[in-house]
Amino acid sequence: MTEAAHRIARVSARRVWDSRGRPTLEAEVHLPGGVTGRATAPAGASTGRAEARDLRDGGAAFGGYDVTRAVRQVRDTIAPALRGLDVCDQEGLDRILIDLDGTPDKHRLGGNACIAVSMAALHAAAAAARLPLWRYLLGGEPASLPLPEIQIFGGGAHAGRRVDVQDFMVMAVGAGSFAEALDWTAEVYRAAGARLADAGRLQGVADEGGYWPAFDTNEEGLDRLVRAIEDSGRIPGDEMAISLDVAASEFYRHGRYHLGLDRRVVDSDALGDLLAGWIDRYPIVSVEDPLAEDDATGMRRFTAAVGDRVQVVGDDYLVTDAARVEHAARDAACNALLVKPNQAGTLTETRAAFDAARTAGMGTIVSARSGETEDVTIAHLAVGWRAGQLKVGSFSRSERMAKWNEVLRIEEALGAAAVFAGARPLPRPPAP
Repeated sequence: MTEAAHRIARVSARRVWDSRGRPTLEAEVHLPGGVTGRATAPAGASTGRAEARDLRDGGAAFGGYDVTRAVRQVRDTIAPALRGLDVCDQEGLDRILIDLDGTPDKHRLGGNACIAVSMAALHAAAAAARLPLWRYLLGGEPASLPLPEIQIFGGGAHAGRRVDVQDFMVMAVGAGSFAEALDWTAEVYRAAGARLADAGRLQGVADEGGYWPAFDTNEEGLDRLVRAIEDSGRIPGDEMAISLDVAASEFYRHGRYHLGLDRRVVDSDALGDLLAGWIDRYPIVSVEDPLAEDDATGMRRFTAAVGDRVQVVGDDYLVTDAARVEHAARDAACNALLVKPNQAGTLTETRAAFDAARTAGMGTIVSARSGETEDVTIAHLAVGWRAGQLKVGSFSRSERMAKWNEVLRIEEALGAAAVFAGARPLPRPPAP
């Protein structure tokens, strides 16, 4: 294509709907000759204070979640500034978005407006190159399919806080391919649902598609997950391991952790000891946000205690911010980064955090949000950036399955060249 064919002709935006039935923003970047890139902003329920902020309308309509202000910002502010620029200059385009907004948390233009436009521009650049996005991102490097991290039970902010732990997940560490990992997970998901139903403990489905359980204690979730793995015919710890998202900031108040289900109020050391005890007794290989985003001392102590055995992931603690990642690496406060593009607000900032984690030897997990759409950008980022891991939510609901299925298509397209990450991104192989 000629240089003129890469110049942005038009940027548009519209209001669409996410998986919670709330408004969100979809952006399109149009090039000459009909080439278009499209992307949609997700939204989180459990959010870090320092992440990019969505621009919402407030007021009575749609509970205050409408995005007409953000749509206007794309049409009136962003579109004129990007018109005529080279769509292949992702860093340059994102720098304009950052400068136009001019705030640390993107609250002027809206993190939702910025990330949707940033991702749409990347899609347009790949389309102009006549390449699928994952291959465009690889730039000739060999591909690696990510290890999926898949929710079975949902709790915390995603399930009315009926369970304190936000995500009880599985990782098919013994699978030989991405497709096999999904096959195994499908059987665990089915077995877990059957067990809950038989026990009268199934209360519905949480925001991300995992089962919404009625447990008596948080640890009961681990017991039932191990049993579901066994019911599926897999070996806990050898073939299927457990991953947790504690999302501890959600139940942290005034320096203490309030475990509502267990009717306990504990300090940082006690919560760390509780989680370490679980790691000793269950086949857990990853723990996300084990302590609150303000509890740096607790994060350091927990990582020092278990970081040689399990992945300690920073989500609210790091909010996909390169400076925070570098600081956490120096402090040994965690050993892995959860990568959420909408936390950063642009793909350039997302990639900076990703690269900072890689430089520090930290693991990287590209992640969806609880409020999602059929947009599959993160599936391509996980493959194209060779992230090693992908966290989307559960194994139900089309906004989740769209992303799992997209990686299946990528694996098929790679054919004999497909390499599955398996357990390699984790700190240690799971114990047999």
